[in-house]
Amino acid sequence: MRTTSRGLFAALALTPLLAGCFVSGEGGSDTGGEAGSGGRLRVALAVPPVRALSPYSNDATVLSKLAVTEGLTALSQDGAATPALAKSWTPRNPTTWTFELRKATFQDGTDVTAESVVNALEHAGKAGPKPRVLSDVTLTATAEDTDTVTISTKTADPVLPLRLASPALGILAPKAYAKNGTVSPVGTGTGPFEITKLTGKTKVTLDRYDDHWGGKAKATGIDVTWIADGTARANALRGKDVDIAEWIPTAQAKLLAKDTRHDVPSVRTDSLVLNTRGGLFTDPALRAAAREAVDGSALVDSVFGGYADPAQGLFGPAVPWSADNRVAVTGRAEAATTAQVTSKTKGRSLRLATYTNRAELPEAATVLQQQLEKAGFTVKQDVREYTQMEADLLAGRYDALVFSRVTLLDTGDAVAYLASDYTSDGVYNIAGLKDPEVDQAIKSAAEEADTAQRQKKVMRAEAEILRTDAVVPLVHEKVVQGISTGVEGVLLDPRERSLVDVDTRVK
Repeated sequence: MRTTSRGLFAALALTPLLAGCFVSGEGGSDTGGEAGSGGRLRVALAVPPVRALSPYSNDATVLSKLAVTEGLTALSQDGAATPALAKSWTPRNPTTWTFELRKATFQDGTDVTAESVVNALEHAGKAGPKPRVLSDVTLTATAEDTDTVTISTKTADPVLPLRLASPALGILAPKAYAKNGTVSPVGTGTGPFEITKLTGKTKVTLDRYDDHWGGKAKATGIDVTWIADGTARANALRGKDVDIAEWIPTAQAKLLAKDTRHDVPSVRTDSLVLNTRGGLFTDPALRAAAREAVDGSALVDSVFGGYADPAQGLFGPAVPWSADNRVAVTGRAEAATTAQVTSKTKGRSLRLATYTNRAELPEAATVLQQQLEKAGFTVKQDVREYTQMEADLLAGRYDALVFSRVTLLDTGDAVAYLASDYTSDGVYNIAGLKDPEVDQAIKSAAEEADTAQRQKKVMRAEAEILRTDAVVPLVHEKVVQGISTGVEGVLLDPRERSLVDVDTRVK
């Protein structure tokens, strides 16, 4: 029997991971400004493109937020896989799935076919660096006929339909993929909005794609400006220069009109990530000393203005099953005393990095610096825009990073996040962690199809990761989005991968 999205998850017993993910942002007064002219939306985003909006970087989320690209599947409000470019799918066996494509076209006018899907997935698999969502799996795609694609994995992957909803696995037209390895989403997506002009790292213009398979979008286009400074984004909304401003700093939130600010419980966790591959924190006793020195609860009011909860682990309140399944952490190293920290570091500075795109992080870094210095460390900060430091982070050129991570961003499944960030061969393993027990715990979770057991195994893996002190969770954020009352239908998504869609419009 062919299984659609909800039928599939009943069959696999993979119940929703989140509840109430999307809420339309609608204002109740004329406070907050005039919407863009001609039915166009004006949007201020926080993080400028890293790789010219390549889907194989963090830029993939931008393409998702702006409804430019689509995958074979999408994530529903409750976190289940739903049809997108694939209208249905069938599991043939634990390692093989068949996907039936809907009739759709790329924004260059060519048809979406099984061959074009295979081409897109093959390019994603060969990309360097590999997309995070493929950290723990290799996909083999085959075109059975014009509208049928078979996708196989080496081992059972019970959440493959969720995985294929990742923004990094958006399907682009064949012309998007250049021989030199670059990928351009300009005019090559399938979504309701088409990129027509990308201006460096400052602006992008999108027009409505009238032949979208799901119908015409209500907005005629989107004009996006990247504003890295959070206060400037808030000012742009207050000054009626934009209709939507993402990631309003908590210090600015209460300065906005009440009906233009919308806070969302987020799956975002802010942590102190310690570099285990080189430098000071190859020493487990120093990592333990840093963990004991750091107090994330001190950040909740002083830095986040109450728009956060003290971290209980890698997963917070927006992942409701995590609390009931949390496992006590045992086997940690004994922390070095203050005197031992001074002796072991031998005058070397702890290189503490963070980035400016989230205004709270530099403030948090200053508080953490004070806490670490009380424990005997000498701390030197390096604060820049994320795009300027990502390569250095992945290369292990810092001792510690104050990091804000959306834990269910890539697939909606926690295992993919753990695999990319904490396994020995994880492509986003900033901590450089190589621990056999961690690898095995994550592998065990990845192989589990039963929802309840999978969640329990995720939390066992969390405990193994925390045992290493490679990461010290600080707070679970609430995201504040600024929305003019002249706009309705904005998506408030705890996973932060959706913002506008066909129903977002100027009133």
